[in-house]
Amino acid sequence: MPEESSVHITSTALIRNNKVWEGETLLFEGDGQGMDFLHSLYENLDINYPKFFKMDALCKSGTAAAHVLLKNFEKEQYKPEEVGIVLSNKNGSIEADINYYESSKTFPSPSLFVYTLPNIVIGEISIRYGFKGENAFFVSEKFNAHWMYFYVNNLMQAHPIKACICGWVDVVDEEYDACLFLVEQKSENGINFTAGNLDILYNRA
Repeated sequence: MPEESSVHITSTALIRNNKVWEGETLLFEGDGQGMDFLHSLYENLDINYPKFFKMDALCKSGTAAAHVLLKNFEKEQYKPEEVGIVLSNKNGSIEADINYYESSKTFPSPSLFVYTLPNIVIGEISIRYGFKGENAFFVSEKFNAHWMYFYVNNLMQAHPIKACICGWVDVVDEEYDACLFLVEQKSENGINFTAGNLDILYNRA
């Protein structure tokens, strides 16, 4: 297993309460609700990824959080298979599930059906950045820092994963809660990758 001192949280991104944070820096605060907030966030953060508008709300929030998280990430120093993604949430893909169910009362929408699995957000992030490492999506009652630490640490031991995007991405009733961490081995930047530090960063706002 990687030594604790050699694994660091090198970047964090948080979307919550209509605010977007990069570490301790407030990047954006929106007035709109629901999709209006996500679209204004897209413009203000210069995401510049047209496919964004075809995504469901969960994928949009995850993609926006990843955009903030990876602003200074030098992905060229890693092979595609060396970057993993481990996410979790409480409500799965409920927003897309409800929308698809409503569409099925008339004519079911294939474009909505695509997003009726929560792990699609991992696929969208992987496609945009070209990541091909191990990935997993878990559903739990709340963010479990100890489980996330355990799983990511073991992933770095058992697989050729040298960097990992991990955290929480949840959407329900057009309320967005995305908190992502970039974890890297052998980095001299950031703070130690521990369950305690994950918990502190997740609960900071």
